[in-house]
Amino acid sequence: MIENKLKTVIMGLNEGGKLLLEAAIATGLFQIEAVADKNINLVEKVANELKCEAYDDFRQLISSTDARIPRDNRVLLVAAETHNCDEYIKMATKKKFNCLKLPPIARYFEEAAEFVRLSEEEGVIFSIANTGRYAKGFLGLRDYIIKNQLEQVFLVTVFCTFSEPPADTWHTDPKLSGGGVLLYNCYKIIDQIVLNFGLPQQMYSLNTNQAKDRQQRLYLTEDTAVVTLKFTDTLVGNIITSRRSGIGPQQEYLRFFDKDKILTVNDKQINIRDGSGEVTTLEEFNDTELERMTALLKDFAMSILSPKENKPICTGRENLNNMAVIESAYLSARTGFPEEPSKIINMPSGVTGIQMGFD
Repeated sequence: MIENKLKTVIMGLNEGGKLLLEAAIATGLFQIEAVADKNINLVEKVANELKCEAYDDFRQLISSTDARIPRDNRVLLVAAETHNCDEYIKMATKKKFNCLKLPPIARYFEEAAEFVRLSEEEGVIFSIANTGRYAKGFLGLRDYIIKNQLEQVFLVTVFCTFSEPPADTWHTDPKLSGGGVLLYNCYKIIDQIVLNFGLPQQMYSLNTNQAKDRQQRLYLTEDTAVVTLKFTDTLVGNIITSRRSGIGPQQEYLRFFDKDKILTVNDKQINIRDGSGEVTTLEEFNDTELERMTALLKDFAMSILSPKENKPICTGRENLNNMAVIESAYLSARTGFPEEPSKIINMPSGVTGIQMGFD
């Protein structure tokens, strides 16, 4: 057990924040110094249980703990909505906090690039909690791709449906949220696409939502999206996603096709069929989101405690590729033309003035 635990503050005690907190404690590598949430009753209850400080003001959280925590082992875990904490992430970065944020990395590419630029200037780690990379199903996919030659893969397809509409009104406000189902519900699967198949050369997207009139529709984020991806002249793909209520269970999977097999994967299962459709491999897993987050947080902690032996995981710079894909989809839906993620990545200074295709 490492004695010099990371002095840690948590921003946001929503469901994601509670997961971060439980996983951080489970690693034995984090000392929770303070928790913050706008719900004062909740934050005081949690702080009493942990015997730590409680704040309902994010600025005060960073300012107060800055004075008490040594600069060589500060950590900020972020679960709060980005529109409520973007300035405090920057504030903490300037005060040398290493940061782990729940996805998405930001609301739009320019904001993500600013987080990354600032963390690199300050020499601290800025990582994103992409727990899909720790799910056994997707780990199996990664292992399969590394071990097998995939030159004959010609189609990658993703299908995601989510059974509940957003519970909070900020999700439908493009200025507060930055995007809809693609950004918030598909970030994990888009991370898997980019990780395993690279950045698409071109993208074309159609988005819509459930607004009842045409005028209102212009001001709401998308509930449904169909995105076409071109990776190379011989490999294409698509993403079909929707969030709705009352029509069947949630589904989420990635499938790819080559000359003689079809592989379907999600976080719980790998299914391989031969050319005739017969199942040749079926692996099922029972790992939980808590187990994935605990493993991710352990690796994050070790990248700070023992940086020579452990590289940073799920870095902000890696996640700029995800944001370039998402922003290209939003831009294409707006312009009606294919867009190229590489152009967004290669913009001067690493940023773009486009905010996810919305005015």
